[in-house]
Amino acid sequence: MKQLKSIALALVVALGTLSATAQTTKKVDAAKSKITWLGKKVTGQHEGTIALKDGALVFKGKKLAGGNFTVDMTSITVTDLEAGRGKEKLEGHLKADDFFGSDKFATSKLVFKTIAAKSKDTYTVTADLTIKDITNPITFDIVVNKNDATAKLMIDRTKYDIKYGSKSFFDGIGDKAIYDEFELNVNLKF
Repeated sequence: MKQLKSIALALVVALGTLSATAQTTKKVDAAKSKITWLGKKVTGQHEGTIALKDGALVFKGKKLAGGNFTVDMTSITVTDLEAGRGKEKLEGHLKADDFFGSDKFATSKLVFKTIAAKSKDTYTVTADLTIKDITNPITFDIVVNKNDATAKLMIDRTKYDIKYGSKSFFDGIGDKAIYDEFELNVNLKF
């Protein structure tokens, strides 16, 4: 009887250890999640939204262990301009070939490669970001709470062959220059 209790106890401990390190994938609710973008130029800035198509975060126990996301590039909207006052023109230009070419490249992807715990709920992630079929590594911090996660990504658009208005590629454009980096603020719900 004593030996049976020892075996049962060992089994409970083993199962507890196994479940603590089990991998869980949490699908992101694309409809409730939000991505906002901010692009700056010498004379001002523009902002808007872009829709998440799908995504998931992977956990080992309670620790973030992976993630992958697909963004719908055809959904780019401008929120700081009103209809009839340049909104449609800027949205069309962002979807055109000299920016994101969303007719040809309808989605962009982000795939986590390495994750390091930074503090209790904050992780530093290095991921592969693919825009216009060009993939580059990007590093950012993500804060994960119970059912949501937030991150701010700074992206150098010129690494994805988006050179329009860049001082890095065009001399003498003066106050028409658009800065190479743009910002994505991500709020994921799962």
